[in-house]
Amino acid sequence: MRIWKQSVLFYVGGSGYMMLEFLCRGWSHGSMFLLGGVCFLLIGGIHRLRLPLAAQLLVSAAVVTLLELLTGLMVNRDYSVWDYRGLPYNFRGQICLNFSLLWIPVSLAAMVLYVLAQRQLEKK
Repeated sequence: MRIWKQSVLFYVGGSGYMMLEFLCRGWSHGSMFLLGGVCFLLIGGIHRLRLPLAAQLLVSAAVVTLLELLTGLMVNRDYSVWDYRGLPYNFRGQICLNFSLLWIPVSLAAMVLYVLAQRQLEKK
């Protein structure tokens, strides 16, 4: 049963990440579903550590940024998925400070969604 719940949470995170991209830029890439699912599960795990909220958000933003970098280095070598080269404080066009900071409020929303989804799954 635990694998089923984790799978549902992964799906929620992957779908949410892709929906966010659709809303912001009108399209997404399949790899973003996988990245979103992994990030969602990790953000939920960070939340369960019971650190102060500010620490949870900073750690979550750092984890998402790191995973975005790793994903970019694997699937975005030609910059066809995203391209931050024109933005200030970017690293190899794969990550940039602006988006790293954006992951802070997005991580808060993900934590809330994770808790709500987990509660619903526990009722079943």
